[in-house]
Amino acid sequence: MIKINIVAVGKVKEKYFIDAIEEYKKRLQKFCQLKIIEVKEENFCNEPNSLERLEIMKREGLSISKELKGYVIAMAIEGKKFSSEEFSKNLDKIKNTNSEITFVIGGSYGIDKSIKDTANFKMSFSDMTFPHTLARVMLVEQLYRAFTISVDGKYHK
Repeated sequence: MIKINIVAVGKVKEKYFIDAIEEYKKRLQKFCQLKIIEVKEENFCNEPNSLERLEIMKREGLSISKELKGYVIAMAIEGKKFSSEEFSKNLDKIKNTNSEITFVIGGSYGIDKSIKDTANFKMSFSDMTFPHTLARVMLVEQLYRAFTISVDGKYHK
């Protein structure tokens, strides 16, 4: 069974996001071994300047880098966008040659360049910006959808 890791910056605080993530984690159990790894969110002050933002991403990147395993997909706005069907096909191709996939969701300021540069692939949900905790919900839902598409399940309509 494929191992899927989600390395995410920060903790999810909203109960409704926690509940949604837990529901999809439960559904995904028949398709993969899912592990969510939370790394510390760095903060300097209320509104960091551009240099402080780079330092925050660098520190978060160091924490993220320790957790990277297998085929690494960085969730980044400049990454490739897929339909759900395309994502499912792409995931199937990756699963055929890898036993472990790690998705990376950055913090409030994004993912450090060093992580993006070492990732095997960059993926985006949209040109829009989403809270990183919502991105986590979206990712687990899309993973579940991709697996059900792959087995011709009824979830995807």
